[in-house]
Amino acid sequence: MNDLNDRPYHYAVIARAIAFIDERAPDQPTLEETAAAVGLSPAHFQRVFSQWVGVSPKRYQQYLTLDHAKDLLRERFSVLETATEAGLSGASRLHDLFVKWEAMSPGEYARGGAGLVISYGWFDSPFGEVLAMGTDRGLCGLAFAEEFGRDVAMDDMTGRWPKADFIENPQAIAPWVSAAFGQQETPLHLIGAPFQIKVWEALLAIPSGHVTTYSEIAQHIGNPKAVRAVGTAVGKNPVSWLIPCHRALRKSGGLGGYHWGLPVKRAMLAYEAARLEAD
Repeated sequence: MNDLNDRPYHYAVIARAIAFIDERAPDQPTLEETAAAVGLSPAHFQRVFSQWVGVSPKRYQQYLTLDHAKDLLRERFSVLETATEAGLSGASRLHDLFVKWEAMSPGEYARGGAGLVISYGWFDSPFGEVLAMGTDRGLCGLAFAEEFGRDVAMDDMTGRWPKADFIENPQAIAPWVSAAFGQQETPLHLIGAPFQIKVWEALLAIPSGHVTTYSEIAQHIGNPKAVRAVGTAVGKNPVSWLIPCHRALRKSGGLGGYHWGLPVKRAMLAYEAARLEAD
């Protein structure tokens, strides 16, 4: 997207298009049908969509299928040690998300966020409305409300740090949110238990457009028998998208779960695969 003033508008259009494509995936809706669903002419919709994701709506539909997830696992399975050694998640990848992060100490986490001031606000994103939260050190939460609504997202986030002070102040975190969805370096403040942070750190090593498995993450953090615990930690990731829990799949190629709804996970994987192809 070249015109930053159009980004919220484009996000809203694309979010509705993704929902429409996802709901009707078995029927493979035509360009005309999808354009009509979002209130645009086919030519205008194709231009906006291709500008946003880098491929045509028809091509994007192919990425939303379960077969695509299985193809990712076969063709772009990222062995984490190899990815880390090769620097695949570093600055050489145009569309990777670069994050600079620091973690809360175990003692701070155990206090339930006591003494923390967390600013929050609602923003548009490529995957629907997102609740963003941040401390003075960086973003600490991204929750997608498209599937379950604002109340669920808010209750989920505030319940993680029950003793923190939450202040609605979107202006304080807006630059970080813009960076998060604009492939720019984004500071993160990770608030979690030590084991969770180890899992989240492993997720950060998975290159954009690639995937891994829960068992591979367990191997990577030196605890190969902790597959179930890894799955739980992945699900507790508070900064979805930037910490890419959507890139963790089952060994079978199944999507597994996703805290903010499987349609959002499919859309994220499809978006990244399309951007990689467009490169």
